[in-house]
Amino acid sequence: MDLPAPQQLPITAQWCLDQHRCIDLEVASTPMQKRIGLMQRTPLPPLRGMWFPFDQRQPLRFWMLNTLAPLDMVFIRDGRVMAIEADVPVCPALPCRGYGPSEPSDGVVELGAGEVRRLGIQVGDQINIVPIPR
Repeated sequence: MDLPAPQQLPITAQWCLDQHRCIDLEVASTPMQKRIGLMQRTPLPPLRGMWFPFDQRQPLRFWMLNTLAPLDMVFIRDGRVMAIEADVPVCPALPCRGYGPSEPSDGVVELGAGEVRRLGIQVGDQINIVPIPR
């Protein structure tokens, strides 16, 4: 099976935790961008992530096939952190476990492993992701 080339999307959104700490986000908006996600990417630096927005709430399960570095996954619903999967390990070959809550979500932010703990992100926190003007 051919591996997809790593994608590097432009930073087009931001999640500000407070006045001094904002996470710059690549936005995976198309089905193909969502499918490739962070596959074959080197570890994300601090305050960087990828946002996977969805138009409607749905059960979301993410896996780590062909991902090179562990991640934290922040599941979002209605502008709040609804679930966190921290320090999710890589999966070099099938079968791979899926991660995510049983309740529907409308988005996911993936961060480098340990960022959720380092930044103090918790279930119930408000999350306001805004576009960055170009």
